[in-house]
Amino acid sequence: MRIKTIQKNFVVLGAALVFTEANAQMVYENYRNEIYNYLYRMAQKGMVEFDDITRPVTRTHILHGLNTLNAHRNDLSVTEKKELDFYLKEYQNTVTTDSTVVQILKKDENERWRMFSAKNNEISIHADPLMQVGAVSGSGRSYFHRGLGLQFWGQIGKHIGFQFYANDITENGTGIDSPFTRKSDPGYVLLSDSSNHKSLNYSDIRASIGYQWKNGSVSIGQDYLLWGYGENGRMVLSDRSPAYPYIRLDYRPFRWMKFQYAHAWLNSDIIDSARMYSYPTSTYGGNRNIYVPKFMATHSVTITPSKGWDLSLGESMIYSDQLDIGYLIPIMFFKIYDNIRSSNNINAGSNGQFFFQVSARNVLKKTHLYSTLFIDEIKITDIFDPVKSRNQLGFNIGASVTDVLIPYLTLDAEYTRVNPFVYANLIPAHTYT
Repeated sequence: MRIKTIQKNFVVLGAALVFTEANAQMVYENYRNEIYNYLYRMAQKGMVEFDDITRPVTRTHILHGLNTLNAHRNDLSVTEKKELDFYLKEYQNTVTTDSTVVQILKKDENERWRMFSAKNNEISIHADPLMQVGAVSGSGRSYFHRGLGLQFWGQIGKHIGFQFYANDITENGTGIDSPFTRKSDPGYVLLSDSSNHKSLNYSDIRASIGYQWKNGSVSIGQDYLLWGYGENGRMVLSDRSPAYPYIRLDYRPFRWMKFQYAHAWLNSDIIDSARMYSYPTSTYGGNRNIYVPKFMATHSVTITPSKGWDLSLGESMIYSDQLDIGYLIPIMFFKIYDNIRSSNNINAGSNGQFFFQVSARNVLKKTHLYSTLFIDEIKITDIFDPVKSRNQLGFNIGASVTDVLIPYLTLDAEYTRVNPFVYANLIPAHTYT
């Protein structure tokens, strides 16, 4: 079916509160914002260092990249300068004042329109509404997409920041596909749908609050966590699963080293029948459903041996039943810890993974080369034995070249392979999916 898509995103209704502080913005930016693609391309050209192996990143990190580009704006094309000026208006810090200033439907100091703004020497607040409208049609099928919500993000003092994003989305029409089947869309939990696939309703909701210091940050929130590179889906962490609550730590002890840790609370979607109980009325079956608790712990280290190069390695663990404090220790070796706590019993243990990535930006001029290896299970002694081998792994190899013949023309090539049973597990509550 040939699809023609027309979509417009514009600001119309609602309210969003934005808190920003003059020297820091410990606020995670929406990972789907176009600013990521802009800085990604600039890093590919070697014009800025943009650490986006883990997304989302903070507005502080984005502003640092924009300021670096602004210092070398003579090297940018006319279009790139216009984009830079646009993004600087959005991400540049606002000037604080001892007295409280409130504005409605006015531009801030950076000439950026805000529905509402208020600021003093401790905090600044900006407000913007959200609305989303789209239409998809082709081959006798069409549906209408609309979303309404609000977002707010902000800064309190010099170190604390937060953000909130909520969008209620409804789709009506014929030929609607589930969001889970659209490879370009993030995963959502359906709130309602019709058996004839003429209506869908789901919500996109994210929130976080965090504390930032000179070379690190810690936060708690609900969001999509992405790790690694890949045009057709990241091998390690992508947005194909719905957003989930987490605690996150990012720390850069040296300029050439970064450590990242996260612990997430997942949905197993498996009912724990032993913990179910009934309630007095028979409404909706009369039983209280309780899901088996499911968690994920993951950490990684990224080394930058020279400009443009990033070498990353990490591990993750999917476990269930109850929260384990051992996985709340960011520097724990999860695999060994799991073997000890389970007495090396596969039926008592959890599901562990290892992953590696290499990335080279502008090592070849205007080119980004990358490769990711995800190991779910591997038996080294029989790795080449077609009968006994258990090579449950996936990998991708990709390359991107920009400004090919004409400015902004970018050519990409990527190969991805996922062997059978990767992301699966014999214990249903331990699946990586």
